[in-house]
Amino acid sequence: MELSVYNIKGEATSKTVVLNDTVFGIEPNDHAIYLDVKQFLANSRQGTHKSKERNEVAGSTRKLKKQKGTGGARAGDIKSPTIVGGGRVFGPVPRDYSFKLNKKVKSLARKSALAYKALDNAIVVVEDFAFETPKTKDFIAMTQGLQVADKKLVLVLAEQNKNVYLSARNLGKTSVITVPELNTYKVLDAKCLMLTESSVAIINNL
Repeated sequence: MELSVYNIKGEATSKTVVLNDTVFGIEPNDHAIYLDVKQFLANSRQGTHKSKERNEVAGSTRKLKKQKGTGGARAGDIKSPTIVGGGRVFGPVPRDYSFKLNKKVKSLARKSALAYKALDNAIVVVEDFAFETPKTKDFIAMTQGLQVADKKLVLVLAEQNKNVYLSARNLGKTSVITVPELNTYKVLDAKCLMLTESSVAIINNL
């Protein structure tokens, strides 16, 4: 698949790039995508939820009333789960939600996500660029020139660029990442994938 390369003003240049069919042209595997996204979301969970059981609630262990003769149900201490303010039965406890996924499955999922973006014509390639100073106004002008300002955007750089990152940091619909940070969830979550020339060269060899 061949795409035109644009400059940051949104003008088409004479250059083109070829997207590797072994990455962008494969038959997408939906189950691999499901597993990778599931792992990403599971690994993102803190798992710090906690509720107190009856042995952890502060309170007296005195029996509230006598066992028989009251006409009501038996009652133990005030920490009983059946009483307001008592402990919770089988409540949540801190746990680790992460799980292992094979590297080949993750690679297939990422390639499948990129293939979907290629099929949807949701990939824009720009020349390698850098800002002299961090300016959100310059970044917005670039997205407007490329006609992607109103879309959820992921910009993929070949290497970290502090000024570009800081320029886009305040934009809620935009994120700037490097190629090693590229994952299935971020690709699918974006409405438009913006790649630089040098990042395309690296992704083609994934």
